This record gives sequence, C-alpha cells and structure tokens, in this order.
Amino acid sequence: MKTQSLHKRESQLANSKRQLEILSNGIFQNGELPTFKDKIAETNQFPLKAKKLEILQINVGYMCNQVCEHCHVDAGPDRQEIMTKETMQQCLEVIKNTGAHTLDLTGGAPEMNPNFRWFVEEAAKAGIKDFIVRSNLTIIRANKKYHDLPEFFKKHNVHVVSSMPHWTRGKTDKQRGDGVFDKSIQALKDLNAVGYGKDGSDLRLDLVYNPSGAFLPGDQASMEKDFKKALLEDFGIHFHNLFAITNLPISRFLDYLIASENYEDYMYALVEAYNPSAVAHVMCTNTISVSWDGYLYDCDFNQMLQLPVNSKAKHISEYNEALLEGRNIVISQHCYGCTAGAGSSCQGTVA
Repeated sequence: MKTQSLHKRESQLANSKRQLEILSNGIFQNGELPTFKDKIAETNQFPLKAKKLEILQINVGYMCNQVCEHCHVDAGPDRQEIMTKETMQQCLEVIKNTGAHTLDLTGGAPEMNPNFRWFVEEAAKAGIKDFIVRSNLTIIRANKKYHDLPEFFKKHNVHVVSSMPHWTRGKTDKQRGDGVFDKSIQALKDLNAVGYGKDGSDLRLDLVYNPSGAFLPGDQASMEKDFKKALLEDFGIHFHNLFAITNLPISRFLDYLIASENYEDYMYALVEAYNPSAVAHVMCTNTISVSWDGYLYDCDFNQMLQLPVNSKAKHISEYNEALLEGRNIVISQHCYGCTAGAGSSCQGTVA
C-alpha cells in the first residue's frame, strides 16, 4: 500500500489535464474504441441532458485517515483541501431553498472537517428527506473524539453509507490498508449497537462495494446476499443494502491500471459492457456535485477531473436550479464506468 496521495508524490496523474489526455488519446484517438460521445450518439442520447435536481452532493474536503489504492478523490492525510465555514454557510442557504430531496456529504473522510458536526446540525434543520454521510468506517475508531459518531448520526437521523470492499480481511486490507478490516468491523458493530442497520429500523446503514482489481463488479443483488450472510454469521453484523460501484479510470485507479498494464483491457471491458439503458439514469442527470471550494460539477468524478458544469451558475454562491436543470452534461471517456453493465452511481446500479 502506498501511504501518500498522488499530489504528495508529485505524480503526473495528480494533474487532471494529464488524466484527460490519457482518456482522450491512444485507443480512443486512433479509433480502436468509440469515444463516449460517439457511443451515446448511436442511441440518440447525445447531448446528455440534466433532469430535475434531486441530489445535492457536497464534498467537504479531501483530507482522509486512509490512502486507498482505488480512490478517485486521491484523498489522504496529506490533503489539506477543506471546505470553510463560509462556503458551508453558502451551501446551507441552498439546502434550505432547493427542490432536491437528498443531501449527500462526502470527502475524503467528511468527519475530519473541523466544522463537520456544526454543518450536520444546521443542515438537519432544513428537513431534507434523505441525509447521507459517506463514511469510511475506520474514522469512527481512529481516535476517541470520533467514537461517539454513531450516536451523533442517530441524533440527526443521518443515513450512513459506508465503504466495505469485502467481508474478508485479506481483500479489504489489500485495497484499503493493513488493519482497516478489523476497525471497519468494530465500527459496524458500534453502529448496530445504537440501532443502525437492523430490520425495521429507520436508521439506514448501507455498504458500498467496489472491485479490488481491473474488473467490473458482479451482480449487486447476489453480492448483497453474500455480504449479509458472511457478516451476520462471522460477526453478528446487520445492514440494509449493498451498493456495487464500478471503479472509474481516473486518479489512483488510473494510476493502478497503467502501472499494472491493464488500462487498455479495462477500457475495452467498459466499452464492451456499455448499456444504453443505464445512460438515462446515471447520477449526473439528477445530481449536482459541490467541491470543497464551492464550485459546481455534474458529478464527483467530473469534480476530480476539473470539468465544471456547463452553466452560467458555476459556484454555490450563484446556485440557480432553473439554470442548472436541462443543462448539457460534460462528458469524457471515464463516463463509460457509469454505463457499463447494470450501470453505476453513488447509489449503486442504475439499470
């Protein structure tokens, strides 16, 4: 496991322009594979259009207590990008007035933002229907100041969506670092202890699976059954749903693909698994992603590639749903990751 972000290592791939060059050249430039634009044009789905806004996803910072090998955010302890209270206040004004029904807080480890709890408390007052916090689980066990997070989440009726690569120690630690599995299991037990994940409980606890190598995820429903059986039998752990997410060929996963000489094979796999029915339901069509510094993107992946929204409203301070709805979605070849097989979004499969 590498212990530093691409930025800290001064890797070429820390530069989003370099990532986009790789995704636009080679097998796509010479015509071996169709660009994503050409592919969706075949089924009359270009330009891809935004629909009614339903989800406001806010990245409150890239700082994290882990350095996972697949991380599209390139998060880690060495990342200093953190949303300020001023930008959070601008987000709160939007949350109070938006037609979106879901608020989705992400990172890094969102809990590491020093104003995280204040933000959650204020945002909870807005009465959003589904209030999600994406947790890596290990942050709950990182040190004593985080141990009460399960109770804090319960108090504000937060829907916890947690990363869990596998139900076995070996596969989890390989992707996320030594000791991650045991800390994750303890964190899940802590969440279960306050009522999360139990049958009939309104305290939602969902897990997120993504492959550890250069392959697509299996069937989400089948994996959910396997996860539930193994975690219950081995550890007495309950959870509600499993979301299977395809790794997109950007940032650290792109670095892995190139280093392991799997990049072209993986792109072929994504293109061959392209599913036109998934295109209509990709998350960018009903989501706005807000970066730590308040800029607006079609999705979290476009945020990491520095591809801002195609709209006059570029910043949370200029937020205007009338302008944002119906906009053309900004696309590149990484979008194949969200349209392969059953499709992929932050809420799992889409088709």
